[in-house]
Amino acid sequence: MARKDNFRKKETGPLVNERIQAQQMQLILADSTNVGIVSRKEALERAENASLDLVQISPSGKDDVPVVKIMDHGKVLYEKKKKLAESKKHQKVIQIKEVKIRPKIGEHDYQTKMKQAIQFLNAGKRVKISLFFRGREIASKQVRGTELFEKINQTLQEHGLFDDIVQEEDAKTNRVWSRIYYLKSIKK
Repeated sequence: MARKDNFRKKETGPLVNERIQAQQMQLILADSTNVGIVSRKEALERAENASLDLVQISPSGKDDVPVVKIMDHGKVLYEKKKKLAESKKHQKVIQIKEVKIRPKIGEHDYQTKMKQAIQFLNAGKRVKISLFFRGREIASKQVRGTELFEKINQTLQEHGLFDDIVQEEDAKTNRVWSRIYYLKSIKK
């Protein structure tokens, strides 16, 4: 049976307190005063006297010695985590809805799919219209695909959306041809 400490999670982030192994280091105090090069023992004592942590900022500064700073490491980690959470709050999530069609789609099915696509566009979502080809249909891919996408553009124009719509580049693979549509500005 393997020992548990072989599977210890590898710690990430800067070295803190006793994990700093260098014997000489450039010390910066909590008030950003540069003390200069001191021994490891002195740096650890100063951090302990200030009731703070000794954190390695850079593995090698000038004179090829690590740069360390006396600070409250837990507070710095907490603020960084809080700032990350705050930035995630303000992110805009773009939803892409996909509408899949085949080249030999019936008129009623086509109208249903386009009705869905128009609802998604009006809701402010992006719509990816994918045209799937199988077997011998691939031979007429260019002709039939162009016709269908022209028909889609015509349908969007009939619903008054085509002037406000943006088309992203076509993605053409062997069996699939797709375009992404979205409105320049959302109507309310």
